[in-house]
Amino acid sequence: MLRPEISASYQELSEDVERASGNPTDEREGEMEVHEDASSVILPGIAFYPGKARLLSCKHHYYDHIPPLINPGQPGDIECTTQRINYTDPFTNQTMKYALVVRGPRDVKKKELVFLQFHLNGTDQDFSAIDYLLFSSFQEFINSPEKAEFMKDCESSYSSWKFSGGFRTWVRMSLVKTKEEDGSETVEFKQETSVVNYIDQRAEPRGDQLFFVVFEWKDPFIQTVQDIITANPWNMIALLCGIFLALFKAADFAKLSVKWMIKIRKRHLKRRSQVMNHIN
Repeated sequence: MLRPEISASYQELSEDVERASGNPTDEREGEMEVHEDASSVILPGIAFYPGKARLLSCKHHYYDHIPPLINPGQPGDIECTTQRINYTDPFTNQTMKYALVVRGPRDVKKKELVFLQFHLNGTDQDFSAIDYLLFSSFQEFINSPEKAEFMKDCESSYSSWKFSGGFRTWVRMSLVKTKEEDGSETVEFKQETSVVNYIDQRAEPRGDQLFFVVFEWKDPFIQTVQDIITANPWNMIALLCGIFLALFKAADFAKLSVKWMIKIRKRHLKRRSQVMNHIN
């Protein structure tokens, strides 16, 4: 079985989807083929599980530039598209979970990034961190009539990660789509993270925690992995013939080995008999 890797431009697919759904983007020469539907390509979603932490600010920036912080630890502007949702834990069906869903970066060509700041006002735990997960379509979440069930399915299907307090965690995402043998398609996020220590320059020492996290796309490509089955009836027949030929060669070699050992044994007995007759 072969697994060739095929890459396509993420930005081009996004523009195709917008044109197909009636939301035209900038005009481009020629016509492009629509590769995917609107619910499966653009607008990645980020679900945060902040616990007792509070979102202070959320902004979109471009070209890898983040301006200096103004009044860190104080409420700021929330310019992101967010939605809060409560649902039961898909693994226990008893514990209630609170999620803050944020629209992820979209404009890959302009290197759009999303910068968020959280605040935790004291904790009795030894370590502090916020969980998050990535899913492939924020638009599908918005359009879903059962958002709680949608989030339960996402939590069951996608892996979750953490970012710690006192640091700025920079997450660079990439999307991998795998087409299985039965024609189904699975989506997986891969990410690279870098962590930078936050130097707290506030006037008074505090017992609170500040969390900083940045999300952006690693590159403008979606990686597609497809399984290609190369086996057919003729391949199976050739494989069986090869196995039988190997067994036949092994049996023939064993037969010749036995004959050789018998011949050596007879020669040895003949020489021994000749020696005994000479002594007599």
